[in-house]
Amino acid sequence: MLLRQLREERGMRVNDVDAQLDWSSGKISRMERNEWKLPSVRDMEDLARLYEVDESIREALIALARQARTRGWWVQHKDVLRGSLPDWESGASMIRTYEGMLVPGLLQSPDYAAAILRSGRVLGDDEIRRKVDLRMERQKILDHEEAPRLWAIIDESALRKRIGGEKVIRGQIEHLLTMAERSNIDLSVIYDHSGAHPALGDTFVILDYPDPEDLPLVYIETATEDLIVEDPEAIQYYVQMFGHTYNAGASPDESVSYLESLLK
Repeated sequence: MLLRQLREERGMRVNDVDAQLDWSSGKISRMERNEWKLPSVRDMEDLARLYEVDESIREALIALARQARTRGWWVQHKDVLRGSLPDWESGASMIRTYEGMLVPGLLQSPDYAAAILRSGRVLGDDEIRRKVDLRMERQKILDHEEAPRLWAIIDESALRKRIGGEKVIRGQIEHLLTMAERSNIDLSVIYDHSGAHPALGDTFVILDYPDPEDLPLVYIETATEDLIVEDPEAIQYYVQMFGHTYNAGASPDESVSYLESLLK
């Protein structure tokens, strides 16, 4: 494998690489054996600098990380999948999400998701259908035996906005109540009367992983691009922002009661 070849050509031992890059013992060995669960472009750039490779080898290392991330069921949806969120979600042990004016994607009903996509007025019916199918496929990670813990903050305004009409939003609220019954899902509704809160105006997902070597990351989606935040200080900022916002919202039990009241 390329990684091992580069290390051995430079006469470096596994422990040498781990020590110089301040990695835990055995990390480079797992990478060389292709046992890395979350390939990191940043790790490849660190190796490129350590090994002092030319630009073509550096690009090959970065491509190696990106290719290792491109796997799984979502590959067949690449023509309608703009970002890499399914890849990141697939191995997560905990997901914290706040999506501002909408119900988070992992908790959307099919009709609600279709209504959101249809509102853009730029997608055809077939593309909308495939995008909805993709979103429903993503949600299956919550059904797995080792499903991630999901913490979702939902703005009250998202629940009162009749996206798709009364029947669609009612079905969405019923879906949220069903999902809230699961032991691995906690919902917090943040009320309008709470006023301003730390996450106001933001939309982001924080993903944590079971392997200590796989650092948390933040995924941010905009109308035209996606951003992966891997800087530890920036991630800590989002973790604190989520925590303060979650504490400003209703408890999971209170949130369920509020959802039930909307149906009445």
